[in-house]
Amino acid sequence: MDKTERATEHANPIDERDVVQYLQENPYFFLRNPLLVEQLKIPHAVQEAISLPEVVMNRQRLKIKELEQDIRFMVEQAHENVVLFDELLLLVIDMSSAKSLQGMLLALNRWAKKLGLSGASVRLFSDSWRLSAPLDAHQLVISRRVFESVRIQKFGDKRNYLGRLNGPEIQLLLPESLNVGSVAISLFGHHGESGMVIFTSRDREHYQHGMGTVMLEKVAQILPRLLCQWIERL
Repeated sequence: MDKTERATEHANPIDERDVVQYLQENPYFFLRNPLLVEQLKIPHAVQEAISLPEVVMNRQRLKIKELEQDIRFMVEQAHENVVLFDELLLLVIDMSSAKSLQGMLLALNRWAKKLGLSGASVRLFSDSWRLSAPLDAHQLVISRRVFESVRIQKFGDKRNYLGRLNGPEIQLLLPESLNVGSVAISLFGHHGESGMVIFTSRDREHYQHGMGTVMLEKVAQILPRLLCQWIERL
């Protein structure tokens, strides 16, 4: 190699990208050089070095493990969905067969207690429903204007809230409830425009931010339609 060739080599050194590109463009490289596969030693965090086949096998084992975890998660989700559907079906049947508004609300409360909760309540905005006499539904009425501060602090731009309420908030939303530890609230409608359903637990840690809300949202979708059997929408 003359001086010109050596100068050219130093001016254009091979870097990692060149090696990667070469191997990508020559997929049969290791078939043509089988001994190199065994001779190459890859640095390892635990062992000092392992062979290239061991690296490949370890990565395959990791992928298989990840796939197994994904499959396990999907099976668990499928089972949870079946349980969810069964529970919701029982609730709809029970509330649909009620002979009065109070009977329907009692069915909802029984269902909540069956799930280990302390109860369930429905609150309706007075400007969205006709709640005046002769309908005995005063316990459902809540002012949208008064609720607005709670909505801003607890819900933001979401339709669900899971967590704790302070004293004034409990007095506003659940004036007849005792020992309210935590709540799950879902607003009715796409924009939370007509009211809400509230599930309560005596356990302060039972409902927490970040928990799943699928069942909660399904109940919030079902309730307004059933309420329309007894209460006129405005």
